[in-house]
Amino acid sequence: MLVAKLLPRLLAVLVLGAMPFAVQSWVYPEHRYLALLAVQRLDDDRRAVFDRLWQLARAGDEQRLCATGADGEQGTAPSCIDWAALSAIAGDHSCSSRDMFETARSAPWILQVADVAAQLKEDLARIPVTPSPEAMEKAADVVSDAQRRIASQAARAQRVNALRTADIRLQRADPEYVTRAGSNHAHFLLARPDTDTAIGDYAALTLRVGSEVSAIGIYTYFHLSALQKASRLAAEPQLSGTERAALARAMLADEAFALHFLQDAFAAGHISGTWGDRSQRQGTHDYYNQNGLEVFTWAGGSRSVVLMGDAYMREEDAQFAAKTVRTSLEQVLDVASNRQGGAAFGHTPAAPIAPDGFDVCRNNKLPERDPGLRVQQNQRQFFAATLTDTPVPGLGPGFGAMPRFRSEVGPFVGLAGGIDGRVVDGGFSNLQSSRGAIGGVDLSFRTGFGLDGVISEAGDGLVYASLGVRADGPSTNRFRENFPGSAGGNLSAATPARMGLSLRFRMPFYLVPGDLLLLSPMYFFDKQTYGKMAVTAGNGGLIPWQSGWATGIGRFQFVLGRELGVTLYGLDDKDQLIVPRTDPSSQARVVNFQSISYDLPIFEYRPYRSFSSNQSSSVVFQLFAGADVPRKASTVFPVGAATPDLHTVWSLGLRMVFDWRYYYSF
Repeated sequence: MLVAKLLPRLLAVLVLGAMPFAVQSWVYPEHRYLALLAVQRLDDDRRAVFDRLWQLARAGDEQRLCATGADGEQGTAPSCIDWAALSAIAGDHSCSSRDMFETARSAPWILQVADVAAQLKEDLARIPVTPSPEAMEKAADVVSDAQRRIASQAARAQRVNALRTADIRLQRADPEYVTRAGSNHAHFLLARPDTDTAIGDYAALTLRVGSEVSAIGIYTYFHLSALQKASRLAAEPQLSGTERAALARAMLADEAFALHFLQDAFAAGHISGTWGDRSQRQGTHDYYNQNGLEVFTWAGGSRSVVLMGDAYMREEDAQFAAKTVRTSLEQVLDVASNRQGGAAFGHTPAAPIAPDGFDVCRNNKLPERDPGLRVQQNQRQFFAATLTDTPVPGLGPGFGAMPRFRSEVGPFVGLAGGIDGRVVDGGFSNLQSSRGAIGGVDLSFRTGFGLDGVISEAGDGLVYASLGVRADGPSTNRFRENFPGSAGGNLSAATPARMGLSLRFRMPFYLVPGDLLLLSPMYFFDKQTYGKMAVTAGNGGLIPWQSGWATGIGRFQFVLGRELGVTLYGLDDKDQLIVPRTDPSSQARVVNFQSISYDLPIFEYRPYRSFSSNQSSSVVFQLFAGADVPRKASTVFPVGAATPDLHTVWSLGLRMVFDWRYYYSF
């Protein structure tokens, strides 16, 4: 029993330790679209400067880097990477500006990522963004109300499935896709400490050396790097052609990397502030991204807007965010071309000629810049111009904080009650070959870790063990096929009514059941590789045939190998069955026996799941196969008679389980 309790905890700790808080802001095509809009809305003069600088930046990489910096006609299977795509590669598929540009120009897998993103864009474009059923006003007409809610659920299911397919393909193309993002809070806005926090106070909070990394902090860090490089292009005409090309490349790379995090600041789930335990952070992130959030900007005034989040971007969300993204890009172009206003930035001769190498995945604090690269007082106006129109983040813990939501991530205890029926291929004796049916009930206590949806809502990383009591009724087939009379019941049943101790285990697997547990020592000497395996396992396995499939009426999943049920019958030595006589001269025998019944769920359907701040409930239907293996048989009547051979009873059944869990902080 101790093993049953510790096993899921051990595996969950290993998986959680290796698996980051895997959340996104905008998905790849949304990031690229925001950058695309920003470039397309440049005035003619600035667009000419951008095009000229992009041609310099792509020198030597003309095959990989597109001729057009913002290609609005690019579709699936792109043959090159444009500048607009760099902000999508940043953060989620690279950890620094230097890493991002090298990935774009030389990584063999990045074109696959771009192809997946282009297909995701097309898939999402076909799905309407609708309010969740909980956010809908109830219609007076019951039929119309039901139709609207079903349509909303169906659209949401289509979106989940589109993301599921994209996530699987992205993880294949970029094995570090999930483990790279989410290792810290770089993609989130820091929460405000109180209502008196002004924009200057907030900037000081996010930008001071040693502060926790955040979307605004990372944006400002790389935007400053881009502006400093732009100042050299404007103020150093003696640069050689090679040096100017390298500087243009570094400048545009730094700005693209910065824009990823500026774009993040407009995603609803990243505005609410990242605080609380892992379950609260993920649940709050997911809720506001899907349901939207009313926000105000630092510019003040009474006008507010509603923003959505990743994979739920509407055109109005894109237009609102792209305005600030364009302002940031315009600043870099103005400084680089020594345009009026841009000249006020000044000259930074110490700016390096290569893209910035600050790693946002492995560093949790903003570093101190070299003396010659620190922001000057006259340069602060540039950052104020972009930050003024960004959303005001939510408050931190305390009065007035935005409601927090939980995901099903973390340790839980719970109860599960099940009822099932199964068809059996006969009895334990080879003389009992007629098929029958058995019904049973089960009540069990569960403990484990919820890992549902750590990667996406289609994932299932649930780990648990349960201990309970099971009761079976007598089988409908008889111990002797020509038993006289029509009365049924325990006396005539091929398999009598029984009670047993039930155990159940569930865990994801990478390739074969139990492999994550067997390979768990890898966690201690190669955590990164083990983490990738855990991520893949939670997202359906190496061959992703076990990912959930969402529909408007519930969630379906193939689960063979993820779950095993074991029932121990006859532990009190009271289970008996009657074995029919073999010939007219012999007698029927009464046999005491024990058995171990194994059941393997094959397919499951969950019509609903409800989750509050710390509790969840769901109903699950499972198709399962079973094997009841007899053991320790002994004949008690007639005394001294030989004990007959008993064989395994095979079965196929359907189970309905009500699953209740209570989650606690960890």
